[in-house]
Amino acid sequence: MDTVLLSDRESDLIKAAELIKSGEIVGIPTETVYGLGADASNEEAVAKVFQAKGRPADNPLIVHLADFSQAVDYTKSIPELAYKLAERFCPGPLTMVLPKNDRIPMITSGGLDTVGIRVPSHPVMHRIIELSGCPIAAPSANTSGYPSPTSASHVMRDMSGKIAAVVDGGSSEFGVESTVISIEGENTVRILRPGCVTKEMLSEICGEVIIDHAILHELEAGQKAASPGMKYKHYSPRADIIMVEGSLIGFIDYVGENYGDGVYALIFDTDREGFPYRYMTYGKDSSEQAHLLFQRLRELDDIGAEKVYVRAPSPEGVGLAVYNRLIRAAGFEVIRI
Repeated sequence: MDTVLLSDRESDLIKAAELIKSGEIVGIPTETVYGLGADASNEEAVAKVFQAKGRPADNPLIVHLADFSQAVDYTKSIPELAYKLAERFCPGPLTMVLPKNDRIPMITSGGLDTVGIRVPSHPVMHRIIELSGCPIAAPSANTSGYPSPTSASHVMRDMSGKIAAVVDGGSSEFGVESTVISIEGENTVRILRPGCVTKEMLSEICGEVIIDHAILHELEAGQKAASPGMKYKHYSPRADIIMVEGSLIGFIDYVGENYGDGVYALIFDTDREGFPYRYMTYGKDSSEQAHLLFQRLRELDDIGAEKVYVRAPSPEGVGLAVYNRLIRAAGFEVIRI
């Protein structure tokens, strides 16, 4: 099919909403990354999302709503803590995994009895949800396993000819997907996928915040993924990504020992002065690293990088989200110096 590029004008948002209502797929901007929007209650439409992405069927999709009050229409129960979290973080980059009802088909939830619910803050995404009147399933709008898209041009590159349209809403604000949590007990949450809503921020509302083992480690054989981004190798460019922990001097020495044609380094802005090898930078702090990471991984492919040594970010605050994306992009290959 011909994939149409739409603007963020109201007339184009109406077109996007009509396409979604009719069972088509539309690339939509959110504050995290661009998503592939489909009517979450329409099994045929959701199947098109999996087909366009080449996404495994057991990888659940997140359902996006215009307001958290609508969650009662798609869930069996909502804990009191979820309402407290929604008051603080919705709309925004937080997804809560809740027990679903039959209005969300099993294909959308990846075969699970739960569903991730999110209220996005991006005005374009929010408006399309309102205009469509649908709960919108919207996984990242990239080929499955490849770095997530943070611009309309990224989506067009991956999805042209596979979906009906892409809405250009500018560059994504955060650059990494939403934080996904499950609620355990009256005052405890478990982070299943880290994002820009950090453990420290959640701790202001919750008594205990647990970091799931799968954030930094592979799932055990046969274990089901409760959240997107847990089970498979993700976020990986064509280049071979190797994450390196240690001092700048140690990093430089290690890159030098393994340097050759097609080798690049991905370093912090503060590392660039006098850095002796081919490199790109991806920010001076965790927020900038989150914003730039996927863009840089795509750019490294564009210039023909074959192997990329990445300076590991601090796994604190938003840095945990960056570390999580990188360790999965690297297939859990980490060099500790």
